[in-house]
Amino acid sequence: MGTKKRLLMIDDDPDFVEVVAKVLEDAGYDVDAKYNPDDGFTALKTGNYDLLLLDVLMGRGAEGIMIARKIGDDPVLRETPILIITGMREQIAFLFPGQPVHPSFVPNDELIEKPVEPGLLLDKVSALLEASEKRKAQAKGN
Repeated sequence: MGTKKRLLMIDDDPDFVEVVAKVLEDAGYDVDAKYNPDDGFTALKTGNYDLLLLDVLMGRGAEGIMIARKIGDDPVLRETPILIITGMREQIAFLFPGQPVHPSFVPNDELIEKPVEPGLLLDKVSALLEASEKRKAQAKGN
């Protein structure tokens, strides 16, 4: 597999983070976790992550959406794929009208609901990382 892929998880639920991180680490990923949006965004800016796993509801509300939008505005960070993990399907469905990706997010975003089934999580992470690698390879080729 070469070098381990580095994943950042931003979620304010330590128990959920622990379970998800274990699944990902057992699959060979290097996982860092931040438990609030500010620390998470700082880590994303200063680290070199291959993928972000992002909760929607933290702290004062839908702060995960705000982070995703800030990432989309940053020319470097917008290359980082984002996997949104939430229990808020019905209340945020308007952000994903009829498709898994909202246009204001980076192109390969995905959304999965809590509780997360480990196999689905690993499939989504793998697919996002693969798509990101293909995009990088195509950019180098042009």
